[in-house]
Amino acid sequence: MGYSEEKLFEEKVFKDPVHRYVHVRDRVIWDLIGTKEFQRLRRIKQLGTTYLTFHGAEHSRFNHSLGVYEITRRIVDNAFASRPEWNEGERLLSLCAALLHDLGHGPFSHSFEKVFDLDHEDFTREIILGDTEVNQVLSRVAPDFPKKVAEVIEKTYENKLVISLISSQIDADRMDYLQRDAYFTGVSYGHFDMERILRVMRPREDQVVIKQSGMHAVEDYIMSRYQMYWQVYFHPVTRSAEVILTKILHRAKHLHEQNYTFKHKPHHFYSIFEDRMTLEDYLKLDEAVFLYYFQIWEEEEDEILSDLCRRFNNRNLFKYVEFDPAKEYKKLAKLSVLFEQAGLDPEYYLVVDSSSDLPYDFYRPGEEEERLPIHLLKKNGEIRELSRESDIVDAISGKRRTDHKLYYPSDFLEKEKARPEIEQIAQILELNLDNGTI
Repeated sequence: MGYSEEKLFEEKVFKDPVHRYVHVRDRVIWDLIGTKEFQRLRRIKQLGTTYLTFHGAEHSRFNHSLGVYEITRRIVDNAFASRPEWNEGERLLSLCAALLHDLGHGPFSHSFEKVFDLDHEDFTREIILGDTEVNQVLSRVAPDFPKKVAEVIEKTYENKLVISLISSQIDADRMDYLQRDAYFTGVSYGHFDMERILRVMRPREDQVVIKQSGMHAVEDYIMSRYQMYWQVYFHPVTRSAEVILTKILHRAKHLHEQNYTFKHKPHHFYSIFEDRMTLEDYLKLDEAVFLYYFQIWEEEEDEILSDLCRRFNNRNLFKYVEFDPAKEYKKLAKLSVLFEQAGLDPEYYLVVDSSSDLPYDFYRPGEEEERLPIHLLKKNGEIRELSRESDIVDAISGKRRTDHKLYYPSDFLEKEKARPEIEQIAQILELNLDNGTI
């Protein structure tokens, strides 16, 4: 028996709050979980700064990755087993890609990537193909196996059905994070009947399809996703924390470029600041490292860096008002001048943040991003795109919702409210400082 077919003497299980148990019987999967690169995901939060809004949101990329693996395992071992459209030879590849799909995420991933112009998918590829423990395990399956796993995650693999298991509009990734994030944040929005969806999934040549009898479960899933984005992922308080986090990293990088002498040298950041980061440098970063520096940077002489770190660590976040940058750009220019007069650098203390989501769409020729639709399998064998059969999905299909907020330090305005420029700021932002409505 080759390594790819080797089973553990006894099945291993992980107790899981969402799926009850995560089952591992394949030696390859067990060995991948034990690699240092995968174990690092324990130290990366799944929801970044969301724990500052929902205090239970402390779960990690590690347990999400196990969840995506478990859902994929149930699909290929149960829903797809023995069906002629499914190639059993793709089973291990699907499981490995599901387990490793988030391997390259960094600390506070999306904010971190935005500041330093990084892409976690690039690092996922580097880890899988580079000189790593993960690569050593995958290479034992076959010399070209790491490349195949990377291609599935990059969505370039020749078998589109395998790709759709972890990357489509109804995939194992989304089905896990919606339920897991709902569980740990304590909200009810992300719950849907996954058991029903798994029972009605069927393999086709290029993607998963859903039996028409499961349409209502899919409608529920799509609406759950919509609610989770606006009630959890785009929560304005979480976005405020992300704004401050982003500005801390911008400020630290700016100070380094200005040859500022840090009291405590940020050794972990030098290669990032100087655009020479290696994979080895990247893998040393986790959220414990970031939070350590944020704590010691409170003691820095630079007032902006010190203040921003203190705000993040103590959850003294910026307040916000609704803002339309297309219509209110003159207001923003005036506010910037007033902030400077008040001694606040608008680059760091007056920030417009935007969020946008498209809950469901289907591929439209000529558009930049191809969105593979969800297809329903009718009783007569005909395949129909979901929004053609569902009035609920048709109502939201192709409709992008965008939200803009203007963030500012309300505590400073309250403290300095007697100053004339602060009074002008309050008038523009429509704040009543006397009544404390900031």
